[in-house]
Amino acid sequence: MSIIIFHNPRCSKSRQTLALLEENGVTPEVFEYLKTPVSKELLASVVSKLGVNVRDIIRSKETEYKETGLDNTSLTDDEIFTILTNSPKLIERPIVINGDKAAIGRPPENVLAIL
Repeated sequence: MSIIIFHNPRCSKSRQTLALLEENGVTPEVFEYLKTPVSKELLASVVSKLGVNVRDIIRSKETEYKETGLDNTSLTDDEIFTILTNSPKLIERPIVINGDKAAIGRPPENVLAIL
């Protein structure tokens, strides 16, 4: 089974996580989620594999957080997934997926637990 990294090459943590994977003999499939559309189904699957709530993968310090209405605590998960698919910059990064497990690479060493 291949390992996938939700990667943003402009993000230092994402670059560090990718380098850490490669240092550990892993050549992941690189998914540049800012270039390739992310479906709600894929995001829901990632959240499930992470074992977290959808709000846990939101970058709340981005200016788009309030602009998109994600600060509204009454939004449903489906509404949040819709916003994230339309504004993928708000998705936490990097996320590494290995089969039915996933980890957020903050810090990068977090992903070692799912290898």
